[in-house]
Amino acid sequence: MRKTFGTGSVWEQKVGYSRAVQVDNTLYISATAASGEDGIVGEDFYTQTRFILDKLGTVLADAGFGYADVVQSKLYLTDISQWEEAGRAHGEVFGEIRPTLALVHVLPFLDPKMLVEIELVAQKSTG
Repeated sequence: MRKTFGTGSVWEQKVGYSRAVQVDNTLYISATAASGEDGIVGEDFYTQTRFILDKLGTVLADAGFGYADVVQSKLYLTDISQWEEAGRAHGEVFGEIRPTLALVHVLPFLDPKMLVEIELVAQKSTG
């Protein structure tokens, strides 16, 4: 079974991707930025990370998953020295769940106001 989930973003159609793709009991969520209706939300790593994780909570729920189903998390940071601020926000959501984690230092994103992107993989237990 393969099912796609979108958010209605013009970029999804333009670039040819889905916000999330479910294959059987696994949900793959595209790298997501702190973009809101009025542009990028937050000017620091903590605020953007929290906003993104809240946004991804909605994506998970829309697909019938939750934070507890997340098995892998990747944080892409434009300034690796700010990993503790992003990590603090991540820990507030995943402290007890403890998915695998990658902190990746990247060049600036297309919009220089974007400091963080987060990509998740969630899996429902079959047993």
